[in-house]
Amino acid sequence: MTAENNKRERPRDIDIRSAIEVLRQGGTILYPTDTIWGIGCDATNPEAVKKVFEIKQREDSKALICLVDSPGRLQRYVRNVPDVAWDIIDLATKPTTVILNGVNGLAPNLLAEDGSVGLRVTNEVFSHTLCYRFQKAIVSTSANMSGQPSPQTFADIDPAIIAAVDYVCVSRQRDTSRHEPSSIIKLTPTGEVTIIRK
Repeated sequence: MTAENNKRERPRDIDIRSAIEVLRQGGTILYPTDTIWGIGCDATNPEAVKKVFEIKQREDSKALICLVDSPGRLQRYVRNVPDVAWDIIDLATKPTTVILNGVNGLAPNLLAEDGSVGLRVTNEVFSHTLCYRFQKAIVSTSANMSGQPSPQTFADIDPAIIAAVDYVCVSRQRDTSRHEPSSIIKLTPTGEVTIIRK
């Protein structure tokens, strides 16, 4: 890319391109999502997932949520998505994570003990574009040490987290609006629904 073209590139595009370069190299990023700020990595890379657990000082027996850009991408990782999942995704009025079984193609160490995974289709501009351009699921776990409160803004993030990741996204760092974690709904292959978090 020439310097002239680089000048024309929007700051968000540069930010996303830089984040994707780190993700492709197996690194970790700190990035804004459709809910709170998250620690992310390539959800198909077990070594990258291991780094996320180390940053959070969290047991690797606990599952991690992943973001995707579209229902089609979600279906790439889950063999049989129950019909009710599409209803939940289409009708949700706030960001909603669905926990599904029958996972395929994601790093084994981010799955729950029963083999399920939490996936969320993000419609927020930055995280959606990041997922779309990366063309894979991206881990999205809250940017805090295990057991500590989830940060609602960038200013709330522990400096140790910021220092530990390989790339810190610039976009939305000045956003002071308060954000909450997503709703979480667990679905069985037959479509039985359990609300984990409203």
